[in-house]
Amino acid sequence: MLFSRRNVLLATGGMAVVSAMGALPRRSLAAEKIKTAAIYTVPVEQQWVSRIHKAATAAQERGDVEYTFSEKVANTDYERVMREYCEAGHQLIVGEVFGVEDAARAVARDYPDRAFLMGSSFKPDASVPNFAVFDNYIQDASYLTGIIAGAMSKKKNIGMVGGYPIPEVNRLMNAFMAGVRETAPDTRFQVAFIGSWFDPPKAKETAFAQIDSGADIMYAERFGVSDAAKERGVLAIGNVIDTQADYPDTVVASALWHFEPTFDAAVNAVKAGSFKADDYGVYSFMKAGGCSLAPLGTFEGKVPAEAMAKVAEKEKAIRDGSFTVTIDDSEPKSS
Repeated sequence: MLFSRRNVLLATGGMAVVSAMGALPRRSLAAEKIKTAAIYTVPVEQQWVSRIHKAATAAQERGDVEYTFSEKVANTDYERVMREYCEAGHQLIVGEVFGVEDAARAVARDYPDRAFLMGSSFKPDASVPNFAVFDNYIQDASYLTGIIAGAMSKKKNIGMVGGYPIPEVNRLMNAFMAGVRETAPDTRFQVAFIGSWFDPPKAKETAFAQIDSGADIMYAERFGVSDAAKERGVLAIGNVIDTQADYPDTVVASALWHFEPTFDAAVNAVKAGSFKADDYGVYSFMKAGGCSLAPLGTFEGKVPAEAMAKVAEKEKAIRDGSFTVTIDDSEPKSS
């Protein structure tokens, strides 16, 4: 079910349909704190979820929302927790429903006066006008880290360890690989998936195997990969969060996801009474401030100047719209 959820996507017309969808009842909440709850299937320190949690916490500190959350919620409990938060009066429900799409949308139908902002591979559905979706479209930053990785690899052999081969992971890996080919077109890629969102020991062991097979740079889509790289004395590229301070001699660059533009847009829509079934994925693009290349930190000045000039050139083009990183959701393969 996890890998086929796109195949059961309701036949909407994307943004064209969204424009015709209804919004929540128009009651201005501009002066109120939006009562917000988040539901996470993994610990809040997990990369992807940590960025949502960070954005929500920042909004709470500004006084925009009243924020609470539940972590490590099993898929079998997800619907129950959603309903409990709705019954408790939370106006905005945030989460990631990749394994519970049907149940989550059913809850939204039962609570039409609540706003739901959910991580999903699906698009908005006209029959659930209060259910908006988002995803971490940080392919722009991932592409830039690939340019750096290609220039830093001496063996032209890069290992890549991901959670699951689903669109959210695939597009970042494919963008990274495209970036690598900008500076090292003859690179070999070793691609593996561990079948978990949070299993650092398994990710570490998988990374060890790739390093033993010649990889001198690891793409750390999951926790545990950078630990293996550190122990074996090879380099790593981070994903979603900046771990350079934890691995100063290992992590060269990272693609950062900034969830603040996504979260703030949803909160503002709820306050304005205009929240509707929309696709918030665009707020993760670099042009919207949703992703960036992390500072190189201890690797400043160690990446070849030609590669950094290419990074600057491509970043400028991405931001001004003259270059678009391809969004490729297909499963990446070893080559």
